[in-house]
Amino acid sequence: MKIDITRDIFRLAQVFRISRGARTEAKVLTVKITQNGHTGWGECVPYARYDETLESVEAEIRGVPDDFDRASLQSLLPAGAARNAVDCALWDLEAKQAGVPVWKLAGLPEPKAEITAFTLSLDEPEIMRTQAAQNAFRPLLKIKLGTPDDMPRLEAVRAGAPNSRIIIDANEGWSAAVYAELAPHLVGLGVELVEQPLPSSDDDALIGIKRPLPVCADESCHDLSSLPSLKGKYDVVNIKLDKTGGLTEALKLRDAALAEGYGVMVGCMVGSSLAMAPATLVAQGAMFTDLDGPLLLAEDRAQPLKFDSAGVYPPLPTLWG
Repeated sequence: MKIDITRDIFRLAQVFRISRGARTEAKVLTVKITQNGHTGWGECVPYARYDETLESVEAEIRGVPDDFDRASLQSLLPAGAARNAVDCALWDLEAKQAGVPVWKLAGLPEPKAEITAFTLSLDEPEIMRTQAAQNAFRPLLKIKLGTPDDMPRLEAVRAGAPNSRIIIDANEGWSAAVYAELAPHLVGLGVELVEQPLPSSDDDALIGIKRPLPVCADESCHDLSSLPSLKGKYDVVNIKLDKTGGLTEALKLRDAALAEGYGVMVGCMVGSSLAMAPATLVAQGAMFTDLDGPLLLAEDRAQPLKFDSAGVYPPLPTLWG
């Protein structure tokens, strides 16, 4: 089995800002695994919030011994971007070797299109209002917040897109007191969910407080081992393959979260269609799907995912799976 790793850069359609900074491009690692004339593909997005870089993640992948399979990979690499790219490439390889799609290999129902959120990046209220108006045709908008001036921004977005459903991502930028103060107003504006309002290190403060606006664990939820620490704090978990370490763990986390009564959101880092493709399988029937990475790009893979009014579609075999 031969592993090839390349570093790829995809330009963004516009500057993408969150409370922790801004970017103009998506830097990803592409993994290609070849065995007996078949090739599987995977992509990961190293994330600085989790102390990942292109260099560190590539080194993790190159450190995997030659003799491994998808089952042994789960213990060879920790949950994170490196394992994600390799795990997804192995799923793609297995599907091509077997001549059946990944969803069949995984024992899943045939996937369909899922409505996905479209993210508006953090900016001045009037700019965010313009962004919202330009995207008011989209059924679900996700708003990046997490600053002391969030209400004017949200009010501007609601004015620009009066009929769209809205979820927000505070990116660990609030306190429990800010959540308690803002939540009733947000509900009044039709907001349906807030992602990670508090820093993951401080989220014990969510225990016991009223949550009129459902709270979703993002930075606080990585893989299956995260679930016990979420009890009493969160209503929904955001599953991202770059956090779970691939499709294998993501499916386990989804099933366990649902069994424990959590709602499920399936999200992404800012990457190409290849990164989103495996996540479309996890997103089937999710409370919220947030796989808009390719919509934020100025350029994408040669065989990109299809997006239309029905949402994001499962990948064609020429892309993945």
